[in-house]
This record gives sequence, structure tokens and C-alpha cells, in this order.
Amino acid sequence: MTAIQRFRELHQQDEPLLIGNVWNVQSARAYEKLGYQAVATSSSAVAFSLGYEDGENMSFDEYMYIVERILKSITIPLSVDLEGGYGKTVEEIVSNISRLVEAGVVGINIEDSVIIDGTRKLLGTQDFYEKLNAVILKLKERDIDIFINVRIDPFLLGVDHVIEETINRMKIIEEVGADGIFVPCITEVRDIENVIETSNLPFSVMCMPGLPDFKTLKSLGVKRISSGNFLNGYIYGQLETALKAIGEAGSFSPVF
Repeated sequence: MTAIQRFRELHQQDEPLLIGNVWNVQSARAYEKLGYQAVATSSSAVAFSLGYEDGENMSFDEYMYIVERILKSITIPLSVDLEGGYGKTVEEIVSNISRLVEAGVVGINIEDSVIIDGTRKLLGTQDFYEKLNAVILKLKERDIDIFINVRIDPFLLGVDHVIEETINRMKIIEEVGADGIFVPCITEVRDIENVIETSNLPFSVMCMPGLPDFKTLKSLGVKRISSGNFLNGYIYGQLETALKAIGEAGSFSPVF
């Protein structure tokens, strides 16, 4: 069994896959130490750590360097948040995915929104279909195997008729032969119930205020749970708190 096949199996087990979102070697090793079955990069956390804003502002080569360092430092599977693909053409996106597979990455997230002039916007439904279908067809032509988890952003962006828009995009994902569906910012039990029953693909959610607990998500049929950039933000918030305490104490005693 290949690592990618094993990663697919993790999305079919009874317990949802709690996947650790990482941005460097230290964070990835922490998850592995605690027994997590797999990790995935948070593109925004990686970007912030390199001094960039989210939205494909870092180069793919810079991203690949971080990915390769993580891969060399852990033994559990790594998936990569590819945002919109880090390429303007299908050929560029497929080339990037090929590099990830050659390095040992088992999965990607690719999303249906783009950032234009600092604002995130959904791709049109037809544009989304054509892009995703072309990428997957090209991967199959080249016999490139990787778990493709497609992120759709109607809930993240708060669009009108959000349930209908989400379901329409989920149908596209299933039609083109992707492996999983990821809907960030969906939190209400009824909303999850309404959309999850429309597809047979593994369904992923992300931590948010108000997200149900893991037991409830399991009962709803959720197969993967991630934390996005939130733990990165939490950790550096704690660092600021510690630094303030050191300054107020006039010593390093708060650290010890």
C-alpha cells in the first residue's frame, strides 16, 4: 500500500481524521510526537512565518523549501494547502503538484476562491468546474496520484443562498473525480446535515467558534477536522503574553 492509499484510508475510518495544521518543522514534530495520524500545511501560517500576507504572496519555491524541510523531519503523511494552485495556468498548477508528489506529499487542498486586489472572491461556477476538471484530467494523463481535497468558500465568504451554492459546488467536485470536500466556516449542525448528505465524498470542516465537538461531528458523518491558522495565531498570542509578563517582571521569571 502506498502512502497516498493509506492517506485515503484515513478518510474512511470510523473516527474523523483530526489533522494537524503546521507551518514549520517544530509544529509538525509536535503533532507527530502526540500521535497524530497526519499533518497538513496551513498556507496562511507558512506565509505569515515568512513575512507575507495570505493569498499566494510567497513564491512556490519558498513554499516548497518549507514543505521539503517538514517532509525530511517527520514520518507521518503530509498534505499541502495549495490555495488556488500557485499558477496562472493548468500546466503550472499540475507542475507544482507533480513537484509535491515527487517530494513525498500525499495530498493537497485546492480552493474555489482567489484573492484579487486584496479581496477574496469566489470563482464563477463554470470557471471553477473548468479549472478543476482540467487539473484532474491532466494529473490522470500523467499518472500522478495524490489525494485532492477541494475547498469551497461560500460559507467563508457569506454568500447569498449559501446552502444552494455549496451543494452546487459539491456536485462539481464529485463529478470531476476529486477525493474530498472541505467547507470552512460551516458550523451549524443543520447546515452540516443539509450539505453532507448530498455527496459520498469525505467531508472536512475547520475549527471555528461554535463548531460542534468531535463526537457530534462524527455522528454527522464528518471525516476530517482541521484547525487552519488558528493554532498558529493562538501560539503567537501566547508568546506576546509571555513577553509582556517578562517586561513587567523585569526578569525571565514568568518563563520558569
